[in-house]
Amino acid sequence: MFISPAYAQSGGTGGAGGLEAMLPLVLIFVVFYFLLIRPQQKKMKDHRSMLSDISRGDKIVTGGGIMGTVTKVDDDNQVTVEIAKDIKVKVRRELISAVQNKNAPVAANDAGSKPSGGLLSGLFGGGSKPVAEAEPEKPATKAKPATKAKPATKKKSASKVKPAVEEKPVPAEDDKK
Repeated sequence: MFISPAYAQSGGTGGAGGLEAMLPLVLIFVVFYFLLIRPQQKKMKDHRSMLSDISRGDKIVTGGGIMGTVTKVDDDNQVTVEIAKDIKVKVRRELISAVQNKNAPVAANDAGSKPSGGLLSGLFGGGSKPVAEAEPEKPATKAKPATKAKPATKKKSASKVKPAVEEKPVPAEDDKK
């Protein structure tokens, strides 16, 4: 009789509760997309294009760390790689992890290229470094004619060479007392 009955509290806004609970999940997904998923997809796309552009003479590194030169592109799935003189192995394209250098010449001056970097590299200063200007080449000078080497002379043996100062024997400490 002294206890008062407990009643349920009335809900304030019933419809907005679901949207407010979903907002943090949506924001987390957006952050993961831009920081993890999208860069990984770009990396995979670049790797696929690198594998499709492999040609004869390219120096490659396999997934196991073996380095070699492509001697023959067999088909879409494998290439023949020379890893040592007269030692050739067949490697699947998917297992090639990197191409060290291509046959095509690389542009000497990349100063005109647009620096690449993402949103965070621009904010935190991780962008590309400024390109140092190359020093002007000096004009070629005439090479001096090579001089003839003098014939080697015999050195005197150590027994014939006299010391400039004669050495005196040093008395032992027992003799001084």
